[in-house]
Amino acid sequence: MYFRCKNCGANVIYSPERHGMYCPYCESEGSDERAEGQTGALTLCPNCGGEVSVEEHTSATQCPYCDSFLIFNERVEGEYTPRMMIPFQMGKETCKKSLREKFKSCRFAPTDFLSEARLNAMQGIYVPYWFYDYKTVCQFHGEGTKIRVWRSGDREYTETSVYDVRRDMDLDFEKIPVDASIQMPDDVMDLIAPFQYGQMVGFKPEFMSGFYGEKYNMPSAEVENRARTLMKQDATKLLRESYAGYSSVRTLREDISVQGSKTTYGLLPVWKYIYRYKEQDYPFYVNGQTGKIVGTAPFSKAKFLAYTGTLWACLTAFLALLQILLGMI
Repeated sequence: MYFRCKNCGANVIYSPERHGMYCPYCESEGSDERAEGQTGALTLCPNCGGEVSVEEHTSATQCPYCDSFLIFNERVEGEYTPRMMIPFQMGKETCKKSLREKFKSCRFAPTDFLSEARLNAMQGIYVPYWFYDYKTVCQFHGEGTKIRVWRSGDREYTETSVYDVRRDMDLDFEKIPVDASIQMPDDVMDLIAPFQYGQMVGFKPEFMSGFYGEKYNMPSAEVENRARTLMKQDATKLLRESYAGYSSVRTLREDISVQGSKTTYGLLPVWKYIYRYKEQDYPFYVNGQTGKIVGTAPFSKAKFLAYTGTLWACLTAFLALLQILLGMI
């Protein structure tokens, strides 16, 4: 499928800045109508008829001939239907501005690192995620101590009180996110969080027009261990905060048990920019909702040497001038 403008026939895309569908050609808003086309491993663009190669997990892409954004029905419907998503809240131009602001102090980055031509190649991608809800019962039993020290005359006294510490807490966890994309590095996806789930909405394919997308690559059971690890870390932290008033606590028993769980499939927005320099890729990821950036700027040795060479030449000239002036005194 793709979305066509009723007025001019061009491809209508979702605009994060306008919070709605927008035709970049005639600038009309809300003029979109859904158009269908052939889909498959090799598909024909319903707009121009050009052949578009589709990777195994691609759910949305752009036609290389007419630039229309295509969404593949069978990869956003049936078992692959996302139940919820966060639409992009920042467009490409806003993302460019954020990257330039973030790395403006990187003096020795290559000259074209943040050039317009390079940044235009960045892609907005809807990344597949599994969201896990857990109802848990958390129990703790330990031995806590409180120490009191005081002086009387020339003597110092220490009193140690020992307490039986027990906690029994019912904790509910909602929307623990774990990415379901093989291509996206797990550590980066963890760093790009958090997302603000108050802007989560039900899935609509219109939100994907103008962006790339993937269907989930891994079933929920395959990646759930990551969600359970995050849940247990948070549960343990909450338990410890509940008995933080003791001088020390020795754990006798700690148990975090899951009483109920639910899994939901959804999509989250991420901008991806890959800068290639000296045969090496430097990937950058930007949270498409909050603008949080993950990535390290490349270092240009040539630029560094040129800078230090100029600095050394200036210093040499200054010292020579100083020597001449001192000789005239």
